[in-house]
Amino acid sequence: MIPSHLIGALSALALLAPASAYAASAPAVAPAPGPDRPGEFFADLPKGGDLHNHLSGAVTTEFLIELAAGDGLCITTDTTTAVPPPCGAGTRPAADAVTDPAFRRQVIQAWSMQDFPADGNGHDHFFATFGKFGEVTWRHPGRMLAEVANSAARQHQFYLETMISPASGQARALADRVGYDADLDRMHDKLVANGGLDAVVRQARADADSTDVEFRDAAHCDTPRPDEACSLPYRWISQVARAGTPERVFTQMALGMRLAERDPRFVAVNLVQPEDDPVALRDYRLHMRMLNYLKTQYPKAHITLHAGELVPGLVKPEDLTFHIREAAQTGRAERIGHGVSVLHEDRWESLMRYMAERRIAVEVPFHSNEQILRVSGDAHPFATYRRHGVPVVLATDDPGVSRIEITDEYRRAAEMYGLGYPELRDLARASLEHSFLPGRGLWNHDVRTGYRPTGACARDVQGAERPSERCARFLKASPKAQVEWRQEAAFQRFETHHARVTRPGSH
Repeated sequence: MIPSHLIGALSALALLAPASAYAASAPAVAPAPGPDRPGEFFADLPKGGDLHNHLSGAVTTEFLIELAAGDGLCITTDTTTAVPPPCGAGTRPAADAVTDPAFRRQVIQAWSMQDFPADGNGHDHFFATFGKFGEVTWRHPGRMLAEVANSAARQHQFYLETMISPASGQARALADRVGYDADLDRMHDKLVANGGLDAVVRQARADADSTDVEFRDAAHCDTPRPDEACSLPYRWISQVARAGTPERVFTQMALGMRLAERDPRFVAVNLVQPEDDPVALRDYRLHMRMLNYLKTQYPKAHITLHAGELVPGLVKPEDLTFHIREAAQTGRAERIGHGVSVLHEDRWESLMRYMAERRIAVEVPFHSNEQILRVSGDAHPFATYRRHGVPVVLATDDPGVSRIEITDEYRRAAEMYGLGYPELRDLARASLEHSFLPGRGLWNHDVRTGYRPTGACARDVQGAERPSERCARFLKASPKAQVEWRQEAAFQRFETHHARVTRPGSH
């Protein structure tokens, strides 16, 4: 989280910057008086949707401790790892982390980036947290979703795509039984033979049903006083563990894409685990070919990929030169997660032109990039992407591990890159426009010129309480446009409340 003493550094000039400043890439101007209440400004700002969010890493560490204690889990004293009961030698009840402040702090530090030293190995510590609290997170996905969705709604977000590993045990078993075949068409045939893959799909859908029930109960959705989470649309992205064997990776990909075509709650697949893992590096091009093939089998499934979450020194130089291009061109990614190493790609400017022309968005979580890769400020390609017309959306990645919220990401964009209100507003719009919600959006958009309404609602006041008949028909047919309309109504309210810093140059 950005220290409170930096909040006042937000420049009033930056907030009032006109849309013509979109192409600028300079860092924020020198500190100057900002809005009267900068904390309130960023808290109230509508922030679109979160498109890059891992459910297990999104909940707060305090909530994980609460879940672990409630389930009677234990925590090892040497590695601070949650394990099933009974709590024998070398372990303590997780409930001790509720009552013992010193032990609680130890667990929070082990399960997150809390108090992590600036000169430490953030990469290894960050990724190690998932193994430490993994025994907690698989037990209550619905409760975790309610917690994450409530947080998003309270911060004026309108949509969530979050990553899970559906029916992972059944998928592994199927993959191990079938084995690997380098002929991907034949491999796919083996997976679907005798209903094998469909049985895993059924299990994943049944698990999603149970999660929905747990979510609605935790968020009090069927009571007279439902939580804010109940009004937040959400979708699942299926995770694929890229460090697995080829047969397991391919099976998880096929499962996720088959789910995306058969269940509207699932929209896409993504590859997770460290991109610099030896197996992930060895099989990177193979994984992209797998996705390319599966896209021919499941053309309606979406693909978003972690790519370019790398820096020099983390991998050999060659591995910095092709990952993002391979993801976009061979892997057919519609969005790229992180994309930090883009300037090390071969012919990176032509790659950016390719991404801009096809509107392949980059999901940017500033804080995890800084914590894992030590990349921030002018060293981050955020401004370069924007200057080349590549769509960018802000995201949280693992806010529970990072100890941040989406509000911190928007604040970072304004303070570090001098973005004004029009740019912040369009970043929020971009996160909905590039979501995998079905239907057409409201906008004709370009990073450098901003968002302009188009189509059936172009002549309406965006977000109006009573849209025209033509616009209303369009909204009814497009879930994406419906969510965008809700956000535009929120922007109207926001601009009324914060008129001093939003009116000039905001329309």
